[in-house]
Amino acid sequence: MASDLDLRERGELCDRFDALGPDAPTLCAGWTTADLAAHLVARERHPTAMPGMLVERFAGAAQRAMTAELDRHGYPGVVQRVRSGPPPGPLRIAPVRYLVNLLEFTVHHEDVRRANGDGSRTDRPDLDDAVWRLLRRAAPLMVAKARPPDVTLEVRRDGGEVVRAGRGRRTVVLSGPPVEVLLYLYGRTGAARVDVGGSADAVDAVDRASFGI
Repeated sequence: MASDLDLRERGELCDRFDALGPDAPTLCAGWTTADLAAHLVARERHPTAMPGMLVERFAGAAQRAMTAELDRHGYPGVVQRVRSGPPPGPLRIAPVRYLVNLLEFTVHHEDVRRANGDGSRTDRPDLDDAVWRLLRRAAPLMVAKARPPDVTLEVRRDGGEVVRAGRGRRTVVLSGPPVEVLLYLYGRTGAARVDVGGSADAVDAVDRASFGI
């Protein structure tokens, strides 16, 4: 079922955590697999850490929650806490869990895959379709958050479907498979296999923008 794709991403990511151990690199700057696993637990189980994941000035709270998880449970225990899913609450409701987690876990799964030598997944049209459905709603919010100056972003899926976001006079076209577009919009510009077209200054503005949700 499409609504279970977030669970599949969670499980496959945890399998990689187990296989790679705590010290493997990720695409998250400065984070190992242990740091990333602890981040995912803190995100779901430590509500007071959430502001630090969104606003830099509160980052200390998020880091303290991550450190506490690793100190208390060790790396294997933290990975198991990721694998077992969120605690009782709204995130246990399948539609809510799916909306909140699919993009997050897809990005972090790719953070681990690509930092350890794996390339694009070309055998997951189901995942591409699901990511695109969410991006159709999320892309305008992401562009509004980033506010690239005077830019309209056209997000084009391979095959032609387009989402327009922003109201600037300059247009930048971002095209590629949905998961690759997702990686670009989440700041993994060096790993995302996309085409970015437009005037040089507009493309530079988009490259420097901080998207994400």
